[in-house]
Amino acid sequence: MNAPSSAPERLVAIDWMRGFVMVLMAIDHGSAVTNAGRLAHDSVWDLTTMGVRPTEGALDAAQFFTRWITHLCAPTFLFLSGTALALSTARRERMGASPASIDRHLVIRGALLLVFEAAWMSLVMSAGMGRYAAILQVLYAIGLSLILMAPLRRLPSGALVVLALGWFVVGEVLTFALAPPPAGGAVAPLSLLLSPTTWQYAAVLYPVTPWLAMMMLGWAFGRHLVRRRETGEGMAPATLCALAGAGALGVFTLVRGLNAYGNMQLLRRDGSLWEWLHVSKYPPSLSYASLELGVMALCLAGLFLLQKRIANVGHWNPLLVLGQTALFFYLLHIHLIGLGAALLGSIGGGALLETWVAGIAVVIALYPACLWYRRYKAEHPDGWPQYV
Repeated sequence: MNAPSSAPERLVAIDWMRGFVMVLMAIDHGSAVTNAGRLAHDSVWDLTTMGVRPTEGALDAAQFFTRWITHLCAPTFLFLSGTALALSTARRERMGASPASIDRHLVIRGALLLVFEAAWMSLVMSAGMGRYAAILQVLYAIGLSLILMAPLRRLPSGALVVLALGWFVVGEVLTFALAPPPAGGAVAPLSLLLSPTTWQYAAVLYPVTPWLAMMMLGWAFGRHLVRRRETGEGMAPATLCALAGAGALGVFTLVRGLNAYGNMQLLRRDGSLWEWLHVSKYPPSLSYASLELGVMALCLAGLFLLQKRIANVGHWNPLLVLGQTALFFYLLHIHLIGLGAALLGSIGGGALLETWVAGIAVVIALYPACLWYRRYKAEHPDGWPQYV
């Protein structure tokens, strides 16, 4: 989730974007801990054994939109992780790092994310199930995708884009054929790759293949940024993001409007706005990916333009700080939310007010720690902070 550590290569638009979705993520996880009316069953797969309450009847607009705005988080994490990977890889190559050492760094960092997911994040995430389970979510998706990018990064960027977009076109066919609902694939490798499912001591919410596709798109964008910086060739980032975002939202409008293939069978029940936006996240459908990546791209376009127009990017800007310490914040925030909710007796029994208060409060509480960690990481670029 972190951008490369070398200051000259930082693009603050990317940091701002990551910081913004970190705030949204804190709100979502505040809801997961405190919100009795939470809506999160964005799937036709059975997620009840993972503590996710099914959505029945009409959607509550306030609850829905509180959940919906946070859908931007995971696609942005995966995409920008790919972008950051391309930028940091180019930096390591310029410093003379061998391909094997770059691969080794990717594998180690990816493996550490898998450990963090199973041994740290799952402690809180599985609390609602009443027993420990290794719940494989976004750190699993990022970690395994980083490991897989060790060989995949050798492919041309165009090939990665074609493979990624191709997955979202044909992925629904393969997913329903090999790991269909309600429970997902009976064979573990299929669930790890394709669909959500639960075993006795483990659960998969983020099957890796569609999320890897988003990282591949981010890698291609990062390589474009590297090429433009080194040669001056290629479309300006703001222009490229604006065109890609508009195209992606056009795909979303078409797929959701037809209300058939491309929605992972989570179809509109009527023409209301929230039914248009209620798309399958588990696993990501073509409509979900095109909507969220499209919104992200348009936001990035605006942030790249803003970066060009202001002289002082605001070193203490909370979005910049969170964006530059994203994994550090992620590893601490939900445990702090859970601790606060436990002390206040509001676990699972609050309303939307508690959700928003918890999310904003944890951002404020961890901001000084993130400032400290950013400084510490800059002072120790080759130490353990390079992995966090």
